[in-house]
Amino acid sequence: MITAVTAVLPFADTRLDAARYVNALFIVYTILVLLNILISFVPRMPYYPWLRSVLDFITDTTDPYLNIFRRIMRPVGGGAFAFDLSPILALLVLGFLNRIVVGAFF
Repeated sequence: MITAVTAVLPFADTRLDAARYVNALFIVYTILVLLNILISFVPRMPYYPWLRSVLDFITDTTDPYLNIFRRIMRPVGGGAFAFDLSPILALLVLGFLNRIVVGAFF
């Protein structure tokens, strides 16, 4: 019997499997956002092609989501000492969305 869950996620046998899969996606994206935050504290990264590709992947996947919150919250402070609080709000919203979406499977 094909259900809506197995049609969307072909390897999910049950709703629990689908919920675990979606929860894992949220966890991976949360880790990518946290890595983006850590990368922003390093002023100059040494140039290695493999490192550049990893850093570009992290910023390319997280910046569109973070830019939504950067439009809402401007950095605190000024100049070189500005502190961006928008990733904190982005992580809170991501956690809230995780609870809503994964909770919808039950």
